[in-house]
Amino acid sequence: MKDNLIQSKSFEFSLSIISLYKLLQNEREYIVSKQLLRSATSIGANIEEAIGGQSKRDFLAKVSISLKEARETRYWLRLLQESELTQIDVSNYQKEILSIINILSSIVKTTKTRIK
Repeated sequence: MKDNLIQSKSFEFSLSIISLYKLLQNEREYIVSKQLLRSATSIGANIEEAIGGQSKRDFLAKVSISLKEARETRYWLRLLQESELTQIDVSNYQKEILSIINILSSIVKTTKTRIK
């Protein structure tokens, strides 16, 4: 089975966040790094659940959760950047999560119109 765009992007993003998490752990930045890891990896997990959803409403619910987790991930990345907890440049992660948020927002909007 060929992955769709959001499935691939979210999986690759999770892998990159895992790498960032490891770097943050080396810097002893534990609290934010754990929250970031949890929310970022949850995006793809919920997309996988959405793909296997039992109905359009179930699909919408899971994709909506992915969108919420993506927004939370954006928050943690912004907090890392602006609090100067680390010297690691997270701007590429911020660009990628914005792309994921835009795709998920579009999926949610389209799915809502198809359910009506």
